[in-house]
Amino acid sequence: MEALLDGRAGVGVTVDEVMEELGGLEETRVREVNEKHGDDHGVNLGKLRALAKQLKTQQELACGLWETGDSAGRLLAVLICRPKVFGQDELDGMLREARTPKVHDWLVNYVVKKSAHCEALRALWMQDPDPVVASAGWALTVDRVAKKPEGLDLVGLLDVIEAEMKGAPDRLQWAMNHCLAQIGIEHPELRARAVDIGERLEVLKDYPTSPGCTSPFAPTWIAEMVRRQAH
Repeated sequence: MEALLDGRAGVGVTVDEVMEELGGLEETRVREVNEKHGDDHGVNLGKLRALAKQLKTQQELACGLWETGDSAGRLLAVLICRPKVFGQDELDGMLREARTPKVHDWLVNYVVKKSAHCEALRALWMQDPDPVVASAGWALTVDRVAKKPEGLDLVGLLDVIEAEMKGAPDRLQWAMNHCLAQIGIEHPELRARAVDIGERLEVLKDYPTSPGCTSPFAPTWIAEMVRRQAH
């Protein structure tokens, strides 16, 4: 990429040039690991972030990269776009196109959360029949539980989690479980119920957890985070 950027500071670089550079960053081993998690690219994310830093913010280029449909291209697009420029319908369409986990997660966390349309999209996606789209609504709800819970029906959320989480598809189940844990962590008055729901449903109870990491099993997660807050 150094040659492409020479004298241009990343300005004027074409979509084709960037895609060629991304192709050169492909690593077989990285792709193999990513494919185990449902992702379909082999670019080391550290190198991808370094490329984004060189390109800086370029909305037109970002849109062009997104349109390629390539996962690495879309991840790069997320990093160099202007989140506040996108309209609500644009973001809704992009989310529905973002079928791989990493592109989906980055779009929600790096773009939608910075948009003025975040709350409207959260409410819209929470009710969507597509579990992948609904998982984005739950992910945004986790953020509100932690940062701006005013106006949220937390008891109602626990009711839905209790009734639906056990049988939810993986991505949606994960997001609902995160919401359950966040409610238990942030809201002491609801902690006992959150722990009880987690214990009875046993979602992610046996999830393999690396040494030093906190289990995603909600009762364990809640207990550990509350313990940390107390110290």
